[in-house]
Amino acid sequence: MDLVAPIAVLLVAAAVTLGTEASIHAYDLEPFREVGNALLLSGGSEGIVASRLDALGPLRIGDGRAYIKFENITFSRSKESAQQHSKMEHSTGLVQAIIFDAADRDNIGGSAYGGQRSICCTPDLAKLEGCKQGEVIRRPSSVDPEWPVILSTHFNADYISTKLDPNQVNITKTGMYNLFFISCDPKLRGLTMSGKTIWKNPDGYLPGRMSSLMNFYMFMSLAYLVLSFIWFSQYVRFWRDILPLQNCILSVIALGLFEMTLWYFEYLNFNVTGIRPVGITTWVVTVGAVRKTVSRLLILIVSMGYGVVRPTLGGLTSKVLLLGVTYFLASELLSITENVGAINDISGKARLFLVLPNAFLDAFLILWIFTSLSRTLEKLQARRSTVKLDIYRKFTNALAVTVIASVAWIGYEVYFKATDPFSERWQSAWIITAFWDVQSLLLLCIMCYLWAPSQSSQRYTYSGEAGEDDEEAQVLTKGTLDANIGLVRIDRKERGVDDGDTFTLEDNVEEDKQS
Repeated sequence: MDLVAPIAVLLVAAAVTLGTEASIHAYDLEPFREVGNALLLSGGSEGIVASRLDALGPLRIGDGRAYIKFENITFSRSKESAQQHSKMEHSTGLVQAIIFDAADRDNIGGSAYGGQRSICCTPDLAKLEGCKQGEVIRRPSSVDPEWPVILSTHFNADYISTKLDPNQVNITKTGMYNLFFISCDPKLRGLTMSGKTIWKNPDGYLPGRMSSLMNFYMFMSLAYLVLSFIWFSQYVRFWRDILPLQNCILSVIALGLFEMTLWYFEYLNFNVTGIRPVGITTWVVTVGAVRKTVSRLLILIVSMGYGVVRPTLGGLTSKVLLLGVTYFLASELLSITENVGAINDISGKARLFLVLPNAFLDAFLILWIFTSLSRTLEKLQARRSTVKLDIYRKFTNALAVTVIASVAWIGYEVYFKATDPFSERWQSAWIITAFWDVQSLLLLCIMCYLWAPSQSSQRYTYSGEAGEDDEEAQVLTKGTLDANIGLVRIDRKERGVDDGDTFTLEDNVEEDKQS
């Protein structure tokens, strides 16, 4: 008797085939593979919300109905297989489609020797469990005896192909549903399948685990819109005092608003049509990759003290640009592979291969950022530039909290996925993705607060003469006005400035305030 690995293996395979390209799953001569004593093809796996009780009236997108529909499902076998079956009975070559909730996974397959499970019923299992030999072993669910649902079809005579009758399986219980096409006939090796299945939720074609993300991106778009309105109003009001750093912040806000809005409309289109056009999805993930790259480079150049302790990046410019290009390519490749041109999620090993470069680059960026921040803080402290030093200390604290939160969230994400191998907590899985977007927005808001456009924006900017920073420290530490004036005059003489130049006490105090 043929034995197979535990049935959990079959469900794990389903867990990594979640539909991401479309709720309309298309198959084009997809081959069956041998799994133990069965020939198996995964048709997809999605979280589906139960049909609403008020689901009445004509069929439409948001009609409250939830179902899985089969259209033009055609199975094709080889000529050799057809010739082998032609010598037997009229109807041969049984192929079955089985739909089940992940919670009912133990109802598929039967016990065999050593505690292993067999997908198909064998002579021994037919005696032991009363199943029908040559068919998938199925036990009724304790919640609904009609589940799991099995649809069957046969090849006729020596026909090379056969079709599964059009069917619509209504979903009356919320769950993570799996679809497999299975044949227990060893003579059907080389079997292929074409056609499509349509998976619908009550509010549209968007997979259940994505519906919350669509609403999330709508709120994120509104949040970025509010932030951009506040920032742009200040930008216009104090446009004469705008710094290059503030222009960079404006570009990140604009990219964030653009990305969130595109994601929302991309999901909205997905929900209505059931497909994700390659061009639109590619454009969305590209904007996202650009936003991630620019935001990380912005944090890096701020940490380096660009415009504060140095007027330019100098020789580091080429290195920063090279890192930016590398990060963009790695992020773009991962995003395109996950979202564009594939019905199913990429396998764990393939995703790991693409995630590792991004993780390595993020780690390298964090190291470079905090190293640069340390040097910038040392320079500001040495110059006793209290205003700038206070801003950078707040920025450093915000970054430290962000990194700690990121590490903690990565640990939670690993725990979440490790304890949910069959994606049964799909309704809360959207939080994993949402966290990173919320964190990026919060950090951006902190930067907007620290470097907001104002009439005193020049206090952030680079001072060409180090003596000006020393003057600020002297004004803050000396107790008498005469001593301040004397120190300023002595310092000006040391720099070779003629006392005849126009210089008043009010000018000095105002300069200190803006330094």
